Amino acid sequence: MADKLSPDEKLHLITRNLQEVLGEEKMKQVLQERELKVYWGTATTGRPHVAYFVPMSKIADFLKAGCEVTILFADLHAFLDNMKAPWELLELRVKYYEQVIKAMLESIGVPLDKLKFVKGTEFQLSRPWMRST
Repeated sequence: MADKLSPDEKLHLITRNLQEVLGEEKMKQVLQERELKVYWGTATTGRPHVAYFVPMSKIADFLKAGCEVTILFADLHAFLDNMKAPWELLELRVKYYEQVIKAMLESIGVPLDKLKFVKGTEFQLSRPWMRST
């Protein structure tokens, strides 16, 4: 779908239903050259619920517009927020979140080829990351 959209059509999808858009001119410029890269993060503190459809509807717009979307599962933050959950449970939650999010997006006909997932602990505990923060 995205390869058939003009940069203006992509921008419309990216910005629709948003209350405020910052950097619209820069986005227009980038869309003339390449796809946008988008990041969204969530802490895996419990089960995803119906309210997850709100950000998923916007992520759906990004994916339909051809954006490269990265979803960060903030498992380290989840552990620190709720030190009652063992790491094994957090690992299972990350897998569950990924399955649920993919199912939500697929249920509304969204292509997943430009969607990727990362865990915070894949890089947040590394020496370079710890030194930079």
